[in-house]
Amino acid sequence: MTFNMKEHVENLGAKAALSYLEGDPEKNIPKAVKWVKMFDRKGIYSAAYPALEKIASEPQNIWFQFIKSLYSDIDPEVRKKIFTNFLLHSAIQGFNKRTKNEEKYNCNIPWAILMDPTSACNLRCKGCWAADYGSSMNLEIDILDNIVRQGKELGTYTYLFSGGEPLIRKDDIINICRKHDDCLFLAFTNATLIDSSFADKMLEVKNFVPALSIEGFEDETDFRRGKGTYDAVLSAMKLLKEKKLPFGVSCCYTSKNIGSVGSEEFFDYMVEMGAKFAWFFTYIPIGEKALTELMASAEQREYMYRQIRKFRNTKPIFTIDFWNDSEYVKGCIAGGRRYLHINANGDIEPCAFIHYADSNIKDKSLLEAYRSPLFMQYRQNQPFNENHLRPCPLLDNPDSLNSMVEASGAESTYIVKPEKVRDLTSKCRQKSVLWADTAKRLWSEKN
Repeated sequence: MTFNMKEHVENLGAKAALSYLEGDPEKNIPKAVKWVKMFDRKGIYSAAYPALEKIASEPQNIWFQFIKSLYSDIDPEVRKKIFTNFLLHSAIQGFNKRTKNEEKYNCNIPWAILMDPTSACNLRCKGCWAADYGSSMNLEIDILDNIVRQGKELGTYTYLFSGGEPLIRKDDIINICRKHDDCLFLAFTNATLIDSSFADKMLEVKNFVPALSIEGFEDETDFRRGKGTYDAVLSAMKLLKEKKLPFGVSCCYTSKNIGSVGSEEFFDYMVEMGAKFAWFFTYIPIGEKALTELMASAEQREYMYRQIRKFRNTKPIFTIDFWNDSEYVKGCIAGGRRYLHINANGDIEPCAFIHYADSNIKDKSLLEAYRSPLFMQYRQNQPFNENHLRPCPLLDNPDSLNSMVEASGAESTYIVKPEKVRDLTSKCRQKSVLWADTAKRLWSEKN
């Protein structure tokens, strides 16, 4: 490996800054912002600096308190490893690599890769496509390792696992985390397989963070995921909190659970249980047997839009709304623009919710997939709408997905019964039309 003096200096500087923070985080948080700005010579994250400086100068700010909680609630060695991998390897060095390679190869290079170690799952959640896939598909550990190795060469240092239930392959996941200790790994998990032994392995590798799937309180969670699931999730939370391990939650909002998962009581309880972040997704009707009645209405999607933004000013938990936050990243992040999905069969899909592909990791490299017709269609057509509250080519702009799939020759990857793209988009068209009016009003409020 060629010695890179710039990366070496950045590495030493970042470690020194983190070590400095460990001594007195409350006193030194304002100085940490200056360190970040110093490393960000090109002003990559300049838009965030006014907010960061405001947080750093107000000790009573909810986000100042949130940062302090990362020091009181999380094992110090785990925290340092995660901070180093996220800040230095992914956000700084990784960004520089990705930028150079995007220019060199004229294609998208993702910040994160989502991949499914297995299609198997120990639950049968209502409306989940994984329940149809069975347990026959797996990405062998050599393939998982190869994906990470290829990704790092191009500048990707963040990896997420989904499924199926990824922790059915928990030993392989820990081995990948151990082998690539310069990366950050996260798993979307139903939490039922998290036990004390696995938590100890998380403490050992230090670079793995789970996002526990929960649908609100007990009635809503067990309605969709099965009786007893809610209690299993809470047990996992208590264990992780006791071990001082970071974790978050993953919430799918549907027409049935919106009042629970979007409530102040739910946010407060997740903070009390120790969750440090929350991902919010909306239900997408994938597959012939999809339950379209679970799709959120325009009014419900607006409710989540407003609730999450309100709680960002009052609740010490970092939230990401996969659709409604697209204004901050200027539209859709799929197709390798920020992330992509590799299913348990090896199909390289633009998004976890877009089950079409023209490449498979077993016979193409990542770079070849990024330059494939489907991914180039994404690159050429993003953003799909100037109103970034309508980012998605499926849920918000169905004609965009129709044209990209047909122009690229991509095929359905849905295992049970391949789904024609126009059949899929037809299920979203009415919601798209209704949301367009709401999104126009919300966009006009901001612009």
